Amino acid sequence: MPGGKPDIIAQLQNRILSLQGYKLSTPGNNLQIDLGPINQAFPNGCFPFGAVHEFIIGGTEDAATTSGFVAAVVSSFMRNKRVSVWISSSRTIFPPALKVFDIEPDHIIFIDLQNHKDVLWVIEETLKCDGLAAVIAEIQQLNFKESRRLQLAVEQSGVTGFILRSRNMNTIASVSRWKIGSLPSVLNDDMPGVGFPRWNVELLKIRNGKPGVWQMEWSNGCFNHISPPSILSIPQEQKRKTG
Repeated sequence: MPGGKPDIIAQLQNRILSLQGYKLSTPGNNLQIDLGPINQAFPNGCFPFGAVHEFIIGGTEDAATTSGFVAAVVSSFMRNKRVSVWISSSRTIFPPALKVFDIEPDHIIFIDLQNHKDVLWVIEETLKCDGLAAVIAEIQQLNFKESRRLQLAVEQSGVTGFILRSRNMNTIASVSRWKIGSLPSVLNDDMPGVGFPRWNVELLKIRNGKPGVWQMEWSNGCFNHISPPSILSIPQEQKRKTG
């Protein structure tokens, strides 16, 4: 029998991932998101696109840090001059700064709203637009029912959604949950100025994957890790105390 058991298992795994909302690569789909060692945490080693990703924000500094990291990820989606939408009731991103991540600001449609219901409606409707590269939404509150509608929208359109929220740490329908912290940049040879952006990346949850923590830098138009990845786990000493 061609392929044998390993091929059958791989086909079943891909079928299950597809049913769970993952958009698997096809011969006509060349989208690749290179996050360096973080890719090893994802099912099949591929960033889950056509899904909703949640980013937890703790404060003002975290908001700017998270926006920068998300912009770096979205830059891969926006190759070939594709367009994304950025929705917010209190925008934290500075559009000209997007050029640091190889994004032309005029390729992002910024929608600023005040009413929570209006923000939710616009997020859902834009996630239904299959011509978009990605949708980034800054929102303070989101319950499971509301998030489920967003997940159903991306499953139909294939658009990837990035939800940045700062309140109500309740569970929502998303394939991943992240927390991004800032790290000091490093200047070579004591040169003046500002170094490349650096982040402490915590992947708190990933469906069918392996959560972990990495220290990453954005330089030369791509992600580069600055320390080995580590899988989230309880230290042995702590296990003995709680065991």
